[in-house]
Amino acid sequence: MIASQWGKTPRESVLDECRRLGTRNVVAQCVGILDGGEIDEVTLLALAGPAAEGVLQGREGGLEGYWPRVWAMRGFLYAWNATAVPVVLNGARDDHWRVREMSAKVVARHQVVEAVAAMEDLKDDPTPRVRTAADRALARLFDFGA
Repeated sequence: MIASQWGKTPRESVLDECRRLGTRNVVAQCVGILDGGEIDEVTLLALAGPAAEGVLQGREGGLEGYWPRVWAMRGFLYAWNATAVPVVLNGARDDHWRVREMSAKVVARHQVVEAVAAMEDLKDDPTPRVRTAADRALARLFDFGA
């Protein structure tokens, strides 16, 4: 895995944050971001690294844009518990394709069986990357070796 521009992979950064705050708290922060709650700047920096700085300054759509949702959803790849299932399911219907794609990746990683119908819906998504991620998630859920 390639290290990011801040010397850590997203996985390493999220796991560091889990050691600092506890996995339950990191998951809760990600859920909060995806539910439209207040965004903790330190957590966002841990989820995204230097890319978060521009968002925190109002660029790239700012905190209301899609990037915080993408980074929060990606956080579930490395920090997980079942409290995240509802926002992962909602993420499969997000307006932005990057959030939908990441939702499908989380479903595949954690085999979120509650998401079968959502992944079936994403098989018809207009974005090829989302369709591919949904296919992989379904293969993983049905253990077809994706």
